Amino acid sequence: MPDLPAAVLFSCTMNSVRSPMAEAILKHLHGQRIYVDSAGVRAAEIDGFAIEVMDEIGIELSRHRSKTFDDLEDSSFDVVISLSPEAQHKAVEMTRVMACEVEFWNTFDPTVVEGSREVRLEAYRQVRDQLLARIKERFPISGAVDV
Repeated sequence: MPDLPAAVLFSCTMNSVRSPMAEAILKHLHGQRIYVDSAGVRAAEIDGFAIEVMDEIGIELSRHRSKTFDDLEDSSFDVVISLSPEAQHKAVEMTRVMACEVEFWNTFDPTVVEGSREVRLEAYRQVRDQLLARIKERFPISGAVDV
């Protein structure tokens, strides 16, 4: 298994959909092997559709409490992965005071999708599935944990 970072931060605009999903997926796949957190440029309540689509794959998200970069308890990360352009700017600013790798995974914001409940849920599922695939690729697992 390749060397895994000790600490990873996922960031997005509001810390209510994309970064909490990514945080929960990585924690589910790697458990205690990697310290994982998430933050937003601004904080908003966790999104109900995000909770629902993560529950579909057996990952709990309802207890997530959104936070901003300023709210982070730990400020030392090996990798910061930004999921929105706004978060990317904030992550790059962090490199002025912290030696870390910054990756930009521009991820669609499913909250902009309008339509029926099922249309909106499908947009969230697509984001979830894209994050899951990207995380599995970036942080490969050994063993038989499957989602």
